[in-house]
Amino acid sequence: NRDLFGDPAGFMAWLHERGLKIALNVHPADGIRRHEESYERVAQAMGIDPASGRPAVFDLTDPMFRDAYFDLVHHKLEDEGVDFWWLDWQQGPYSKIGGLDPLWLLNHLHFLDSARDGRRPLTFSRYAGPGSHRYPVGFSGDTVISWESLAFQPYFTATAANIGYGWWSHDIGGHMFGVKDDELATRWVQLGTFSPINRLHSTLNPFNSKEPWRFNPIAADVQTHFLQLRHRLLPYLYTMNERAHSQGRPIVEPLYWTDVSLRTLHAPTSFRFGSELLVAAITSPADRAVGVATVTTRLPAGVWVDLETGVSYDGDREVTLHRPLEQYPALGKPGAIVPMTGFGEYGVANPSSLSVLVVPGGDGSFELYEDDDAADPVAVRTRLTWSDTEGIFTIHPAEIGAPGIVPETRDWTITLCGVAETSADRQTTYDRDSARLRVHLGDVATGVGAAVRFDRPQLSDNDVVRRVLALVDRAEVPFAQKDEVSRAMSQWPDAASRARAILEVDLDSTLRSAVLELVLAKL
Repeated sequence: NRDLFGDPAGFMAWLHERGLKIALNVHPADGIRRHEESYERVAQAMGIDPASGRPAVFDLTDPMFRDAYFDLVHHKLEDEGVDFWWLDWQQGPYSKIGGLDPLWLLNHLHFLDSARDGRRPLTFSRYAGPGSHRYPVGFSGDTVISWESLAFQPYFTATAANIGYGWWSHDIGGHMFGVKDDELATRWVQLGTFSPINRLHSTLNPFNSKEPWRFNPIAADVQTHFLQLRHRLLPYLYTMNERAHSQGRPIVEPLYWTDVSLRTLHAPTSFRFGSELLVAAITSPADRAVGVATVTTRLPAGVWVDLETGVSYDGDREVTLHRPLEQYPALGKPGAIVPMTGFGEYGVANPSSLSVLVVPGGDGSFELYEDDDAADPVAVRTRLTWSDTEGIFTIHPAEIGAPGIVPETRDWTITLCGVAETSADRQTTYDRDSARLRVHLGDVATGVGAAVRFDRPQLSDNDVVRRVLALVDRAEVPFAQKDEVSRAMSQWPDAASRARAILEVDLDSTLRSAVLELVLAKL
């Protein structure tokens, strides 16, 4: 539409200058019609009189149409700047060859075509049955705007890994129907942060678009924070996606892949997110009086630390977590290492600054993977290790396959999560609310590395009394109930006695559950 895009090639060049890639949505079932710029050359190639206006009917089993479809339409647009394609609606399961699903053939041919000229192949398409995982990325279809639909997404994504399909893209926020719900949209964006692909989408409706600024200020701020967090996770995401390529391990996996227990089936919206994290997706609205939403999850054996709140939980049990809108449960075990870009770095090149989250309490190791984005990539691997007994985090010298792939020096920040306040051999900053201890290393030579030593780091005791009183203070419940909770926390010194006292008083059920979460998090 030249009225909207007067210079398509110039516009795409402008986007490329800013490091962005471009995908166009294609409805192949429509064939090639007379209003399209490519119609006349396609019609002539297929022996159709252009003056007749007769469409070139979509039929990938016809070599003549297939050649025109790729060579005369898509390749020309790629020459102008299109990087890859979103293959959307097509004509259904039937073709001229019995048993051949045209969508499967469309995925197959587009994926092969996208690899021509030595490029790294990528398509984005609807699901075409088992085997489609060979042609990433998958599109799960038009989601309905509802809490029930949101609850299905994490379950769907995790169980799809059982047939090897890990690259899923959902309509984050919901595509159609429903009503505007700021809380629902925000929880969906948070799920998108911990999804294989994070793509906000909606049907063509002026009231149903997904820009954060279209929601109330609180929701907009939370969505913005999590969209920024998603981008900062790129070093972790890229490493996990290389793992998916080389090892066949999807970034989202069911809990029962690593925790072989029937009890994991009771947590259908929870999943492993890469090698380091467990995410318990929140898929129901908050209790308005207490201001928190709940999710019940299975925590495998060991200790688990919520990276955002810093609260530690004993594992090998089911727990019910409670979170206000600005928080989302992503937990790591002791020794977990999560590399991210530095604060404020939202580009697409290999970053010049890195910020690493570390959970103390156990040894850990992570090999950061980066490359030159070529079809046959030249890799840079940087090993990161945490020695818990020595309290030392080490950035090992990078294994550099070729110069210029990553910066020669990088600005590094190391943050211990869920830790009690301690010192280090560098200047530290401690945040009590999140139990995070941060050390800024400054510039580190990529080929040399560096290390930082902490003084006997220990997991925090959860600061239970302070956290419980802060929760109660925010709740919109009778003051008498708040007094009962405060009295139980001050009167009894141990978790069991406090829990018994909380169970004996008349409290709002959600408030009681939220208080018990903190009291019994770690015994």
